[in-house]
Amino acid sequence: MTLTVLDPLLSDAAAEQMVELWHGYGTYGQYSNEGFDTNFAPELSQRYDAAVNFVRTGGRFGRVGEDRKLLAARTNYFRETYFYGEHACSPGIEAFRDDDSLLDAARRLHDRPIAVPAIVYANVLLPGQELAVHTDVPEFRGANRRILPQWLLVVMRHSELFEDWRLRIATGIAYFGEASGGDLAYYPDGAAGPAAVYAPRHNTAALLDTDSVFHGVDRVAGDDGPLALLKPGMRLHHEGDRRWTVRTADDVVVAEYATDDLRYSVSWKAYCFANDEERSAWEGHVDDLELDVILDRLLDDLRRRDVLAAGERPPDAELGKLLIDTYVEFPAPVPA
Repeated sequence: MTLTVLDPLLSDAAAEQMVELWHGYGTYGQYSNEGFDTNFAPELSQRYDAAVNFVRTGGRFGRVGEDRKLLAARTNYFRETYFYGEHACSPGIEAFRDDDSLLDAARRLHDRPIAVPAIVYANVLLPGQELAVHTDVPEFRGANRRILPQWLLVVMRHSELFEDWRLRIATGIAYFGEASGGDLAYYPDGAAGPAAVYAPRHNTAALLDTDSVFHGVDRVAGDDGPLALLKPGMRLHHEGDRRWTVRTADDVVVAEYATDDLRYSVSWKAYCFANDEERSAWEGHVDDLELDVILDRLLDDLRRRDVLAAGERPPDAELGKLLIDTYVEFPAPVPA
C-alpha cells in the first residue's frame, strides 16, 4: 500500500484559513466522548480494539511500564467533526472538503474515477499524546459508525467477509501548524512488516487507505507533565491570541498551551466508486447489510475455524472480544 504526499497542499492563504478555522471553532471534546449509542455490546468502547491493544503492548514502542491511567490520557486526544455528509458542515470547510488535489489523489489510490467527499474531522494532540496503532473505521452499505460499534466495523474489514459491501475510502491527513513530533507511522507491507514514518510539515497532506493500512501517531514533543491531570470529559478551549486551555466540566483550567505546542491535523475522507452504478447502489441503499446478517456470517466463520462449537453463541460483549482477537492482528511493538 502506497502513501501519497501532497506538498504543498493548499495556497499559503488557504492554509492560514485552516489555522483560523481551527482557532475559530473554539472548543474541542475528547475522542473518548465521540461515538453514537449502539445496541450491540454497549459495554465495549467504540475503539475497544485499539485501546486494549495499546494498553496491553504499550504502543508502537512497547512502553509497558507506564501507569495505565497515564497511558489512557496519552491517547485521549481532542476531536471535532467539521463535515459528515448532511449531518454537519462547519462554515469555511467547503474549499478544503472539495480540494481538487485531494480528490485526484483519492481517485488514483483506488483506481476509481468517482470520488465523493465523505467526512472531515480535526484531531488535536497535546504534548506527550499519541494515536495508538490502528486501522480506521470502514463503511459498508448499510453499516457505518452511526449504526454499528466502530470496533465491529473494523472486525468486518479485517475478516474480509464483507468486501462486496465495502466502500473504498481514501483518507488524506492534512497538517497545519508548527508542532514538533507527532510523526505518522504506517505499515505499507502489512502488520508483519516494518513501520515507515512520515514527518508532518505545515500545509502538507499524506493520503492512503487507512481502513486497510495499520498506522498511528508517535508522541508529540513538549512538556507532557499536564497529562497526569487529564481526565475524561475535559475540553480544549481556544482563549484567543493563539493560546489554549484544557478545562474540566466545571470550567477549571488544568493546563495551558500555545498553538505551536499542539499537533493539529485534519482528516479528509472520500468514497471512491468505479462507476455510476456502484455509486447508485450506495445512494439507493441497494442490498444493505443488517446486524443479524453480519453476526450470522461472522459466527458461521468462527465455527468453520473451530473457534466456536456448532450452535455456540457467547454473550454479546464476550463475542465482541472474541471477534477482535480472531480477526484483528496488530503489528508487534518494537523497542524505542
